[in-house]
Amino acid sequence: MAQTKKQRFYIRTVILVVLTLAIVFTVYSNLNKEKNAVLQVGDKAPDFMLVDMNGNEHKLSDYKGEGIFLNFWGTWCKPCATEMPAMDNQFKEYMDKGVQTLAINIGESDLKVNSFVNRYDLTFPVAIDRNKSVMELYNIDPLPTTFLINPEGRIEKIIKGEMTEQDIANFMEQVKPS
Repeated sequence: MAQTKKQRFYIRTVILVVLTLAIVFTVYSNLNKEKNAVLQVGDKAPDFMLVDMNGNEHKLSDYKGEGIFLNFWGTWCKPCATEMPAMDNQFKEYMDKGVQTLAINIGESDLKVNSFVNRYDLTFPVAIDRNKSVMELYNIDPLPTTFLINPEGRIEKIIKGEMTEQDIANFMEQVKPS
């Protein structure tokens, strides 16, 4: 009889532990749901601050009233390398027309990023998201991913994958202030 009481005690304890873990997981998932929400066209672009390779701070909200071409990339990413010279050409074309370009590298070393920037002679601001917090904020996957942000700070379009120079020109035209 003492044996069956012990068995019931262990079974009840295991059930209680499993239920407790399920409740904790549910609460944790719900608390983090907003953090992992996928951004969509029309959403307000989340603000962030990063320092570029020249030591200048770039806070997204500082560009209110301007269109923003926000590109996430990596030095190892072949499509990124292909589109960077075209992005630089269009940056030069649109920088005086109210469109800002900001390229965010995902967590690579200064040496790798500087080498890449110098190899392609890039002139637009390049920042490194060292702890990948901006990548997580924007739910970046895959690279390259580009966000077009209108002058009101809303996401106009999300482009996943490589762009041609003509695509880039059309996208910059799309977010250019009127």
